Amino acid sequence: MAGFDVNAARAQRLEALGRDWTFRLDEESYRLPTELNRGTARALRDLDDNDIDGLLRLLLGEQQFARFERHDVTMQDIAAILEAYGKETGLGLGED
Repeated sequence: MAGFDVNAARAQRLEALGRDWTFRLDEESYRLPTELNRGTARALRDLDDNDIDGLLRLLLGEQQFARFERHDVTMQDIAAILEAYGKETGLGLGED
């Protein structure tokens, strides 16, 4: 009896979504992962619920976060990014 093939399921997800989810802000592009490894999930869990910068730094990485931080971004902008990200990847970050 063949069981559930994790590698095949992962390959299907990555084929459907790609490795990165992208968004544009002003004239710059940013990438977020479409899948989170256990270490990243653990780090997310350890963040304070209100640590938006920590969440963005973790998802974007230090270099992208440094670029992102230079923009005048509102909380509504961030909420819209996280909502779109959650809908398209199924990760549901930023939800209560």
